[in-house]
Amino acid sequence: MSAEQKSLKQIINFRKEKLNDLRKNGVNPYPSNFTPTYCSESIKINFEKLEGEDVVIAGRIMAVRRMGKASFFRIIDNEGSIQVFIKKDDIGDKSYGNFKLFDIGDFVGVSGQVFKTKTGEISIRTSELTLLAKSIRPLPIVKEKDGVKYDSFSDKEQRYRNRHLDLLLNPEVKNTFIKRTKIIQFVRTFLDEHKFLEVETPVLQPIYGGANARPFITHHNTLDQKLYMRIADELYLKRLIIGGLDRVYEIGKDFRNEGLSRFHNPEFTQVELYVAYKDYEWMMSFTEQMIEKVALELHGTTQVPVGEHRIEFKAPWPRIPMFDAILEHTGHDLKGKNLHELQAIAKELHIEIDGSFGVAKIIDEIFGTYVEPKLIQPTFITDYPIEMSPLTKKHRSKDGLVERFECICNGKEIANAYTELNDPVDQRERLEAQASLRAGGDDEAMTVDEDFLRALEYGMPPTAGIGIGIDRLSMIMTNSESIRDVLFFPQMKPE
Repeated sequence: MSAEQKSLKQIINFRKEKLNDLRKNGVNPYPSNFTPTYCSESIKINFEKLEGEDVVIAGRIMAVRRMGKASFFRIIDNEGSIQVFIKKDDIGDKSYGNFKLFDIGDFVGVSGQVFKTKTGEISIRTSELTLLAKSIRPLPIVKEKDGVKYDSFSDKEQRYRNRHLDLLLNPEVKNTFIKRTKIIQFVRTFLDEHKFLEVETPVLQPIYGGANARPFITHHNTLDQKLYMRIADELYLKRLIIGGLDRVYEIGKDFRNEGLSRFHNPEFTQVELYVAYKDYEWMMSFTEQMIEKVALELHGTTQVPVGEHRIEFKAPWPRIPMFDAILEHTGHDLKGKNLHELQAIAKELHIEIDGSFGVAKIIDEIFGTYVEPKLIQPTFITDYPIEMSPLTKKHRSKDGLVERFECICNGKEIANAYTELNDPVDQRERLEAQASLRAGGDDEAMTVDEDFLRALEYGMPPTAGIGIGIDRLSMIMTNSESIRDVLFFPQMKPE
């Protein structure tokens, strides 16, 4: 056992002794409820009205300054923090003696009068103190120098693994997650205002589809059936369009059995929406309007600082065909190139590929390496090759292409959209081609979903659909470097 571990064990044992002493003194260290009347910031904002008035507040002790028969301590609650003054003469010898057994980290309820100290700080003068939960394990000690935190808990991996402590010790983290929640609220409100119906579709699916990705696999014991955690919501939401629900959306979790990176977590949140009688051109305009509105609601401006950049979300955004963007950034025109030619170009561009890479995957690698990272301002990349988009309608005027766009922002895709393929014969041929790629070793290729194809044979109207990554959008809107900064509990490698 290290010296640090021994010290921690001693502290925990000492706090347990205090816990036992409190119980001997008749104190219940874990009562069932408590009713505050105010929170910290509300008291500060309404000080002129509340000065001299009795309030009740609850929170966690974060600092204590003891001075014999009187002490100051600071508590934090859901809104912020406030100073509390406690004096033996005000609460009595017994209560003040019990207070000496309190520690940083304990939850307390405070009843008392609002006042301002000689130094001008708004505080509460305690008339009654209630222990609400005794903290056995000490909080990490936060050290600062010149405003920079340098204690061991500032290590990001420890923060991700102990988000409860991260939220306590780093107030800006809490603000990030409040903003993330607001982003989802703004998206939901925008869609509701445009007459979309929020729906739910299965997370466990007998056949996974709607994207090129590897699934997580599970097993249903009663049915003795293999099931997959969904990689997308698309094929079920399209069934609802077929069923006569013209505007539907779902905000929920999807799961892809992929690697971890600062842009990838195997469990992620996205909003998928589908609207009948529209196409990808309409969806581009709708998307930029929605995200512009999110920026305005969250920041009060369409300009959002992200790292060293200032991203402008005011519509309209640039629209660039995919092959044009690749030509601009690589000097290679990929239009009409066959697999052999694309393999040669990839080699020239120093892109590693293997025998399982088809046309679509090579083009995607070239785009992802040479184009995507350079697109900082929100940009619609349009008109993808048909091989890359098995669920997308063929372009109405450009042979070999489909009506698809991705929105790229801050060097990464945040949305993917199509004019949806509604020809059941064409759709079957495309999925069968995907199945051939899968048989050839591409484990991210799609499978043939007979249930979906049967539904499509009943007829689906012209439809536009999109998936928007909430996590990546939150990264941009909160100026966060990693997807782990906007997930409460990101997936981590085992310690």
